[in-house]
Amino acid sequence: MCGACEDRGVTLELSHDRIDLLREALLAANYTADGVLELLGPEAHAALGRGEPEPAIRATAEAGTLETLIRVFLLGDPVDTDSAERALAPLPLAEAAAAGIVVVEGNSARAGLDIRPHAAAEESWWVVSDLDAEIRSPSDPVTEEHVLGVGQASMSLVQATPKRSAGSVLDLGTGCGVQALHASARAERVTATDVSERARALAAATFRLNRVDVELHGGDWFDPVVGSRFDQVVCNPPFVVGPARTDFVYRDSGLPGDQASALVVRRTPELLNEGGTGHLLASWLHRENEDWRDRVASWIDSPDVDAWFVQRDIAEPALYVGTWLRDAGIDPRSELGRRKSAEWLDWFADNDVIGVGFGFVTLRRTHGERGQTVCEDLRQSFDAPLGEEVDGWLRRLDWLRARPSAEGLLESTLVTAPTLVLEQVSSHGSEGWAEFVHRLHRTDGPGWQHEVDEVGVRLIAGCQGALPVDELLELLAAAYGADSTELTRSAEPVLRELIQHGMLLPAEWQESRG
Repeated sequence: MCGACEDRGVTLELSHDRIDLLREALLAANYTADGVLELLGPEAHAALGRGEPEPAIRATAEAGTLETLIRVFLLGDPVDTDSAERALAPLPLAEAAAAGIVVVEGNSARAGLDIRPHAAAEESWWVVSDLDAEIRSPSDPVTEEHVLGVGQASMSLVQATPKRSAGSVLDLGTGCGVQALHASARAERVTATDVSERARALAAATFRLNRVDVELHGGDWFDPVVGSRFDQVVCNPPFVVGPARTDFVYRDSGLPGDQASALVVRRTPELLNEGGTGHLLASWLHRENEDWRDRVASWIDSPDVDAWFVQRDIAEPALYVGTWLRDAGIDPRSELGRRKSAEWLDWFADNDVIGVGFGFVTLRRTHGERGQTVCEDLRQSFDAPLGEEVDGWLRRLDWLRARPSAEGLLESTLVTAPTLVLEQVSSHGSEGWAEFVHRLHRTDGPGWQHEVDEVGVRLIAGCQGALPVDELLELLAAAYGADSTELTRSAEPVLRELIQHGMLLPAEWQESRG
């Protein structure tokens, strides 16, 4: 397959032969994640990741092949054509220029594309994309067909996607192909789609460069895979909200407001096998007199779908607009920036928008059972990848679904999670310290927290795998002189929420691990 398309008059001719020769050059120079880290050293490497190039410039002062490739593709600096020729061999410089990989101007050569190492766990790849806005010259701004590289959003989706094996995975709207790359490490078959011809050309180059077999299709939204089913779907859609326009294909859908996110959430279940899961990034509007939970829950049309909406951030309109203008390399103070800001903020005001939420959506097609929709805020910082928590959440949801009645739940024997701690806050009064807050905190994963009362503290302390919950409640009712029926009624929803968040676990799970 030959990836050929044009952008601002620059033709990409990323033929298999040229990509194969480029691969040889990158391997010969050790232009890999490990190779770059070793040459730069950890401090210069970290500085480069923060957008501070000077330490990396100093570390690449010698004109070796690896130094040259780092200067061209990671720093965006021009180099002399002789150095570029040596670094790209066996791919001739003229062929690299014809392909659009580099741009030759007189006696210097600079990057035409962003080609950078990308590593995860045991895997090491290269990703081909367009140059970032900060590397491009003012005379070469980001265009509508710009293909974004590996950014914060794409990596957050990678980390929020479970790593379990799958027979088939669809990367819907693949862009540069990074989600499909990660899927190739766990799937027997990977399919990728994109409406952009340029994105498909660069994704095809990414896949060829890494010897990854991906079935690549062109078309709008779900059209290329109508009638197909997959075990897993991942999607980083054009989720930027605002007026119905398409300034940049990678982020703007042409649909107004949050309709792009709504469309992907609503239709992804059509593509899932029974038990299959979807993992998406999405944005949603916060409007006057409307609960965002009700808004996103309305996007679930099918009764046999589990849905978990996790809100990671909320941005007020002015901050949101400024952030996305800078993302495209547009100065909000410029005439263009002020005009676009005004249009965007007017649209927000006309539609009663007070904020924009952003987060992750997990979908699962159940085995013919009625699904559950849960919407939660998770705006605290945490370092653990969310994908493992997604797997745990789905497993715990299955366990709770198998015990729909209070009787079924309370007859179960539970244990506290190994990472559960109790935090207690006391206030000082005339009679000394008095505890008034009891907060359960899971210290791993997303760090869920729940406040409980004193009876709840005693109940959870008793969950040691010895007695079922109903017997623990009877003992507590006797100790506190409480009505056992009322205690049971109030305990059930609390227990379900603690199990859902992995603070309490079925005792049999601990036994199976042992």
